[in-house]
Amino acid sequence: MNKPNKEVIIGIMSGTSLDGVDLAACHFETVGEQIKYNIIAAETIEYSKQWKNDLINAHVLGGSKLIELNSKLGNYLGEITNSFIIKHGLIATLISSHGHTILHQPEKGFTYQIGSGACIAAITGIDTICDFRSTDIALGGQGAPLVPIGDKLLFSKYEACLNLGGIANISYSQNNKRIAFDICPVNMALNFYASKLKLDYDNKGEIAASGEINYALLSMLNKIKFYELEGPKSLGKEWFEKSFLPVITEYEKGNSTEIANILCTLVEHIAIQHSNIFSNANINGPVLVTGGGALNEFLISRIKSNSITEFFIPERTVINYKEALIFALLGWLNTRNEINTLSSATGAKKDSIGGAFYKGN
Repeated sequence: MNKPNKEVIIGIMSGTSLDGVDLAACHFETVGEQIKYNIIAAETIEYSKQWKNDLINAHVLGGSKLIELNSKLGNYLGEITNSFIIKHGLIATLISSHGHTILHQPEKGFTYQIGSGACIAAITGIDTICDFRSTDIALGGQGAPLVPIGDKLLFSKYEACLNLGGIANISYSQNNKRIAFDICPVNMALNFYASKLKLDYDNKGEIAASGEINYALLSMLNKIKFYELEGPKSLGKEWFEKSFLPVITEYEKGNSTEIANILCTLVEHIAIQHSNIFSNANINGPVLVTGGGALNEFLISRIKSNSITEFFIPERTVINYKEALIFALLGWLNTRNEINTLSSATGAKKDSIGGAFYKGN
């Protein structure tokens, strides 16, 4: 792709699945009533074992240690962004960083993503926007999902957009509004059990495919209260640990269950929850599918088997970097003083312009 001679925005995304830090150098321009995008360069920087350990355990840290980690991660993000810029010969005008979610409890009025924007701006010398969720939370919203504005502006030709990341979320248009919500854990759950086999993830879902569905456990998972709630609704790691994992561990106490069977059951659970959403919302497709779960062949096959919906899996760059692309878009919209958070998706009192700005040197 040719590099544009206009502004380049670097979107940074660190997801709950802890695959690594996604960086995408993007360019946006308005053509008529449409926004066109170009992903100029994209790369994933895998987390070291130390970083994974630090982030997995961050939610139990005391206040001062968590603040220290916030600055430490901001410095790290700044350093890898500098390397990314040099490697790809970029001239960036803005960095737009999601940060890494540590605490997300909108029902209590707060959310917290670490990765100090001040540190990123100081190290790179580039204007930086971060903390996109707090304004929406303050307005009574869930602070999530934020991606629907990008789905609406960049991928409107699809009936719905589905992201299979640590947590699955979907967005679609209904009655001239963009509806969006989290569906269920995906890679957060699958990777958790793959780790018990000393693996980072179940490649293509091959281990899950070798297992058998445990229908008793499947029934228990499908009865989790979250699935009865109306949207907008969102999930976080706290919910996963307090409401999802205990269902499985409680079942395991009185039953011998192999990891392959748990993975197989989780995949079926995920497929059923998606099927319910497609059916209830009358979504027939095409549905754009992105996120790491789009590369899980067994998971995709089970989702397709449980639904009549038509799915479209794009080229690898869009699969892997759609969220980083959209967070670059959120920053771009912020600098234009345009709405980047939809209340129809989050449940807030009104649409808003999210993001905290830090001036580069």
